[in-house]
Amino acid sequence: MKESLSAFPLGSTNDAYAEYFIGQSYLAPLTAEQIPTYNVTFKPACRNNWHIHHAEKGGGQMLICVYGEGWYQEWGKPARHLKAGDVVNIPANVKHWHGAAKNSWFQHLAQEIPGEGSRTEWCEPVDDAQYQKLG
Repeated sequence: MKESLSAFPLGSTNDAYAEYFIGQSYLAPLTAEQIPTYNVTFKPACRNNWHIHHAEKGGGQMLICVYGEGWYQEWGKPARHLKAGDVVNIPANVKHWHGAAKNSWFQHLAQEIPGEGSRTEWCEPVDDAQYQKLG
C-alpha cells in the first residue's frame, strides 16, 4: 500500500478506535494546536458507528474530504455522498456517521471544533442492510 493517498499521511492503523468502526481505518494526527486536526483514512466499505460530539457550548466537528468517495449521514436524514473537495459542518449534539463508499478508499481531515464540556458518545453500528443500499 502507498504511504498516502492524498497529500496527507496515511498514518497508523486506528487501533484506539477500532471497536467503533466496521472495517479498517487509519489515523494520522496533523496538529493538536488551535483546532485539532486528523487525517482519517477508510478502506473501501469502512465506516464508523453512529456517534455524537456533545458540547454545552461551541463544539462539533468539520470534515474536509481529500480523497476518494464516502458517505455522511445525520440521524433521520438521507445519506450524503462525499467526494474530494466536499466540506461537512457537523453541529454539536447531532447523531451521525461517516465513512467510505463500498468500492472506494476515502480520506477526510477531521477537525474537532473547540467547545465547553465536549465529549464524544459512540453509539450503535450503521445497519449493514441500510449501508448496502447506498449508491
